[in-house]
Amino acid sequence: MSKNFRLIVPCLVALCSLHLCAQPRVMGIDELFRLADVNSTSIQAYATGKEAAAEALKAAKAQRLPDISASLSGSYWGDGKLWNRDFGNATHIDMPHWGNNFALEAQQVIYAGGAVNSGIELARLDKQKAELDWEKNRQDVRFQLVGYYLDLYKLNNQAQVLEKNLALALQVIADMQARREQGTALQNDITRYEFQKENLKLQLAKVNDACKIVNHRLVTILHLPEETVVVPDTTLLATEVQTLSENDWQELATQTNIDLRQAATGIETSKQLVKRERSERLPKVSLFAAEHLDGPITIEVPVLDNNFNQWYVGVSVSYNFSSLFKNTRKLKQARLNVRRAQETHGLAQEQVENAVQASYTSLLTAFTELRTQEKNVQLANENYSVTSNRYRNELALLTDMLDAGNTKLSADLALVNARIDLVYHYYQMRYVTHTL
Repeated sequence: MSKNFRLIVPCLVALCSLHLCAQPRVMGIDELFRLADVNSTSIQAYATGKEAAAEALKAAKAQRLPDISASLSGSYWGDGKLWNRDFGNATHIDMPHWGNNFALEAQQVIYAGGAVNSGIELARLDKQKAELDWEKNRQDVRFQLVGYYLDLYKLNNQAQVLEKNLALALQVIADMQARREQGTALQNDITRYEFQKENLKLQLAKVNDACKIVNHRLVTILHLPEETVVVPDTTLLATEVQTLSENDWQELATQTNIDLRQAATGIETSKQLVKRERSERLPKVSLFAAEHLDGPITIEVPVLDNNFNQWYVGVSVSYNFSSLFKNTRKLKQARLNVRRAQETHGLAQEQVENAVQASYTSLLTAFTELRTQEKNVQLANENYSVTSNRYRNELALLTDMLDAGNTKLSADLALVNARIDLVYHYYQMRYVTHTL
């Protein structure tokens, strides 16, 4: 007995500590977005991608700067030999044994057929792509959070409705037991309502477990303390949902949808790749300057043990004639990629238009469903009240009472779901237009 007691006490303490450590935190959607911007691992990863693309742009711009190099070397020279052309009559040549070489060279590209500018523009477009990827990921994370948040809201409200109906069932059971003592109710009637009570308890337990799962997902994404319990802001459903016309949503999507902006960036990238391929067919012009200090002087025989300094400046012009026949296919491929990018942009426009139309239709359906469910709740409450009074006066059967209770429960849950679905479809509309 003492061993069991020693095992039970720590378990009870642990359970109580877990309960006490839970930290309810009322949060609105705006706060979710703010925390995600700061703490989301996914958003941070794409933000790092933006920084890397910005550095790549700086590196591309640095290609406009001159190339400057310096070299310094020391060497040991062995003695030489001199032969005739038939390798006869060998002569030993004494050589200075220590050699040195210093070179300072600079080169500045004046004209490269637009290759440098194209490289900079491609880097700028890559930076723009990274920014759009970050923004798209940010929208994805926000919409995911909205989904979890509204699921949690829906589950919490379902739990409240179930608790109310459970309390109502307990009250009915108590009334039946009182009537049974008076001989006006049967034990079988009480048993059937006890069965409904147990079903309500089971549903409530499932809803509470689902709340824990969704809450854990929110806490994980936002990197909040594990014991945090997210409590949705109850004023959310009281906020009036103001929506635009379908044409206004379509116009907004053409301006703000990130998929369209990414497709447009793809067109610009393909055009720059065409320019870069064209630059291969153009001459390259550059200025250069150099200074050398070498020793010994080996162009004289015998070798002079002296240092020789020389400098020079000049202009270099080069042309790759092989590009005339090697780059033809690459240039054609680049032009086809431009056409493909334009077609992809057109496809993206169609997809966005369809998504906006579908989301707008769903939003209107959500408004209609909400009005219908509000009326259904009113009718279900009236029906339950009438049936309850009739049952108390022994003018209705227990089955009528059970049906009225189930109808009321279904109507209450459907109304909560309809209100939350309306908010969800509104945020879905904003997600499709990428204005979250």
